[in-house]
Amino acid sequence: MVFFEILKAVLLGIVEGVTEWLPISSTGHMILFDEFIKLDASDAFKSMFFVVIQLGAIMAVVVLYFNKLNPFGEFWQLIKNFYNKVFRKKKVVPATIETISLWMKVLVATIPAAIIGLKFDDDIDRVFYNYLTVAITLIIYGVLFIILENRNKNRQAKITTFAQLSYKTAALIGVFQVLALIPGTSRSGATILGAILLGTSRFIAAEFSFFLAIPVMFGASALKLFKFGLSFTGMEVAILLTGTIVSFIVSIIAIKFLMTYIKKNDFKAFGYYRIILGVIVLGYFLLFSQ
Repeated sequence: MVFFEILKAVLLGIVEGVTEWLPISSTGHMILFDEFIKLDASDAFKSMFFVVIQLGAIMAVVVLYFNKLNPFGEFWQLIKNFYNKVFRKKKVVPATIETISLWMKVLVATIPAAIIGLKFDDDIDRVFYNYLTVAITLIIYGVLFIILENRNKNRQAKITTFAQLSYKTAALIGVFQVLALIPGTSRSGATILGAILLGTSRFIAAEFSFFLAIPVMFGASALKLFKFGLSFTGMEVAILLTGTIVSFIVSIIAIKFLMTYIKKNDFKAFGYYRIILGVIVLGYFLLFSQ
C-alpha cells in the first residue's frame, strides 16, 4: 500500500517536472493523471499537493539561474557606494543594477495574479477544477499558439534582452498570467503567449516565464499550506516530499530541453500536442464518465 502511493507520487513528480515548464499545463495534466491513478488521500490534501509539488520545480529554476537571479552582489555594491560617497567623500564607480531591475519587473508582473488569486482562489477551484475545463483550455490555447507562431513567422522580435523589457510590458505579461488561474491554461503557456504577443523573443519569453514562476508559486504554495494546515500524516509527508524532489530533478532536464529546443524551433508543436490531448480527454470523459 505504502509502496504504491509513493510510486504514484513519483509519477506525479515526473508529470509536474515535465509539464511545469513546457506550455502544456502542469496542473491540468496532474488533474487528468489523478483520474487514472487516484492518490489515496483526501481531496483537500490533493488540492494542496498539486500546487505545493511545484516548489521542487521552482528550486530547479533557482539552481539553474542562480547567477542571473542573485541580486546580493549588486545590493552590496550599492551599499558600499553609498558609504564611500557619503562618509568617505570618495568618487564611486556606478553600480550595475541589472539583476535588481529584473527582480523589480518580476514583482510588477506578479501583482495581477496575486490580487486575483488571493480573492478568488476557492471559487476558481470549485468552479473550474474539472476535466471539461482542462480539455477546453488545452484546445483553445493550443490553437492560439499555432495562430501566433504563424503570425510571427516572418517578424522580428522587438525585445531581445531583459534591459529592453519595460515595466509596462512586464505588467501586461502579468495580466496574461492571470489566465493561468484556470486549470489547463498553463502558467508558462499564458505568460509565454502574452510575452510573444507583446514583442519579446521566444528566449526572453521563456526565461521571464521561469523567473515569474518563483514568487507566484511560492505564494500559491504558502496559501495552500496555510489553508490545509500542518497536521500531516506520515504518509502525506512522504508523498509530498517524494513528489517535490522528483519534480526538482525532472525540471532541471525539462528546462534545459526547452531552452535548447526553442533556439531552432517555435511553439507550434506544443500547440498541436495541446489540441490532440484536449480532444482525447474530452472524448474519453464523454464516453466513459457516464
